[in-house]
Amino acid sequence: MNSLHVMSDSNPDTAILVFARAPVAGATKSRLIPLLGAEGAAMLHQRMLLQSLAVATTAVPGMVGLWCSPDDKHPLLQAAASRHAASLHVQQGADLGERMAHAFAQALRQWRYVIIIGTDCPVLTAAQLQAAADALREGHDAVFAPAEDGGYALVGLAREAPQLFAGIVWGGSDVMADTRMRLREGNLRWRELATLWDVDRPDDYRRLIRSGLLDALPDAI
Repeated sequence: MNSLHVMSDSNPDTAILVFARAPVAGATKSRLIPLLGAEGAAMLHQRMLLQSLAVATTAVPGMVGLWCSPDDKHPLLQAAASRHAASLHVQQGADLGERMAHAFAQALRQWRYVIIIGTDCPVLTAAQLQAAADALREGHDAVFAPAEDGGYALVGLAREAPQLFAGIVWGGSDVMADTRMRLREGNLRWRELATLWDVDRPDDYRRLIRSGLLDALPDAI
């Protein structure tokens, strides 16, 4: 695994990890393929991936890493990491929960606070990332940006909490509700930021167009 890349900024205590799949046509954004086609869905994924990296870099919370699935060999992933001075890492685990728990465990060895975001939420801003980092600095064990579909678009931790990720039905509508239950059971102190929406389905894509944010996404590499 590559060493974590330290970025020069005013918040050297925080790392942001961007979780991303390789933009392979037919294997990414599958629920948008009926609307956009396999190539079009993969192209949208590329643009949102670049947007997520740009927002993370703009927030400058200490470190930006691109955590890749199934590996870090895809040329787009390598080019995107190079463009944004992000380190490349390979996600490890049988499901999303295991992969996030592993990434948190690795990054929290070097950084006091760690935030994970994905590539599905083009409405996520640098200011929201900074607010998440501030919540952790204020003493919260965890911070989340819930998503309208019942999941979350951002999760940050001040310490390892693998129980938050084990046995969750990822992609379902109860992810955030189940996570709240585990937070309470673990006596963890957490903060929730504003609820966001992501782009997974045709209606989400139409909403993206109406919002004007589609045209603001970076061009694909």
